[in-house]
Amino acid sequence: MTIEPYYEADGITIYNADCLEIMPEFADKSFDIVLTDPPYGINFQSNRRKIKYDKIANDDAFNFEAINEFFRLAERAVYIFCRWDNLTTLPKPKSFLAWAKNNWSMGDLKHEHGRQWEGIAFYPQEKHKFIKRIPDVLNAKRTGNNLHPTEKPVELVAELIKNNEGDLILDPFMGSGTTLVAAKQLGRKAVGIELSQKYCNIAIKRLAQMELFNDNH
Repeated sequence: MTIEPYYEADGITIYNADCLEIMPEFADKSFDIVLTDPPYGINFQSNRRKIKYDKIANDDAFNFEAINEFFRLAERAVYIFCRWDNLTTLPKPKSFLAWAKNNWSMGDLKHEHGRQWEGIAFYPQEKHKFIKRIPDVLNAKRTGNNLHPTEKPVELVAELIKNNEGDLILDPFMGSGTTLVAAKQLGRKAVGIELSQKYCNIAIKRLAQMELFNDNH
């Protein structure tokens, strides 16, 4: 089954599809870096917003089936956003990074300390090479989740991309397109896969806004 791109321009490609359906179509080591933020398997839905998002698709379990595909496709590195408790079932990473977001996160409000960080599991692959070795604690303010319920800061994702060698990035759980925006800012190519057409359109709008900004400066 061949799935046509939903969007393709200036080195950025978006597929509106289930990543488990489309990733098998890619050849081994098709990408330099896989960098993604999959559903954590917690059925998360924020109750703190006046306008609430729908629940995240497939968030009933962490998507371990996809991880073997990440390793098959990445030639240089794999970065996976996750929670600390996903470590009990994730393959052991080479490094476990902490994104310190200087704000309290979701969790048990009565019987759990207020968490101010999220994890990123790092798996160097055969051809991995740092441009610059960075620490395993990264500071970046949370976004406010205006575009997606688990939106990550562009500057955080860009910090990971720019310090690793590799021209082509894959984000199989693209969400609102933060990885693609960061890659484009850095002059890298990127492919995003997203099940929700709504978020595909949001990502395309963000990329178009970048073009408009560049045309005006």
